[in-house]
Parts: sequence; structure tokens; C-alpha cells
Amino acid sequence: MKTMTPCPKTPNCVSSVDTDPKHFIQPLQFTGKATEARERLLKMLYSLKRVRVVASEEDFIQAEFVSAIFRFVDDVEFYLDDRNKVIHVKSASRVGYSDLGVNRRRVENIRKRFDQGEEGIP
Repeated sequence: MKTMTPCPKTPNCVSSVDTDPKHFIQPLQFTGKATEARERLLKMLYSLKRVRVVASEEDFIQAEFVSAIFRFVDDVEFYLDDRNKVIHVKSASRVGYSDLGVNRRRVENIRKRFDQGEEGIP
């Protein structure tokens, strides 16, 4: 697995590889082949509004999420770990101190849609 940079000390980031309980979030889980999980995740990301996939490799996806009102950009990274059948995730705000839980809610919404095989996140 490639390494993700740790979350900053500010409360505007969540990561499935962070050891700080304030930042930790469970990775996504999948069964079957990593290539199928990757395609399902990409299909969902491409269906979202204000999301741009900026990198897509065999085991890594990076996307930018833009907020509707102020146009803040958040960076979201996904690392597919085929051996452990998980997708590690990090979602972080580029600016500001607190995100009021936006990154955590985003990852949980992605998890819900991914687990249900649905596209799009309201």
C-alpha cells in the first residue's frame, strides 16, 4: 500500500490509517476482486456532482470534492488493499480549522453507497 500522509492536528480530516481516535474512520470493505471494487468506486465517484477524479491507478484513486456554496476543495484518497479486502480512505479539507464533520459524513455516505452498490451521494 502506498502511504497516506497523516491528518493534521486540526479536526478537518478523517483517515482509516490514522492512529488518533479523533481522526480515525473505518476503511471500506469489499469482497471479490479489487479491480471490481475499484470500478464500482470509480463509477460512483464519476456520478457525483462537484467531484473530480484527479488520479486513478491500479490501487489508488484521488478525488477533489468542491463545496456548493463557498467552493472549498477537499481532497479524498482511496487505497485498495486487495490482500485485506479493504479500501483505505482519507478525506481532508485543504483550508480552515474545523469542517463541522463534513469529511466524516462524506466518507460514511460513500461507504453506505458503496456497500449498497449505489451511485451518487445526495
